[in-house]
Amino acid sequence: MWAQLITVQVKEGNDISAVSEALKAGELPGSGLIRELFLRDQNDPHRFSTLALFASEEMARAREADPRRAETTATIQSLLGEILAAPPQFTDFEVLEDWIVEDPLPTP
Repeated sequence: MWAQLITVQVKEGNDISAVSEALKAGELPGSGLIRELFLRDQNDPHRFSTLALFASEEMARAREADPRRAETTATIQSLLGEILAAPPQFTDFEVLEDWIVEDPLPTP
């Protein structure tokens, strides 16, 4: 597995909800995307991160270059152009372990 963390700083009065909706709407089956988390920094309400988990880096890169995603990519770039206060930061990760807790809530 492979993951990418994208961190953005948005202009005051903005958030990434329209970006997350555009990403979800444009997702294609079989892209290799397993999970995507959209996060807001608790200490800085203008800082957001997206953590995307993929089956492999190769699938993530192929998804990135897929011409069927051109419209989605253009929409996202346009949205980001309107709301970003600084360029996004990308961090790539090799996933060493994916540990999922089956029942994270205690039973009363």
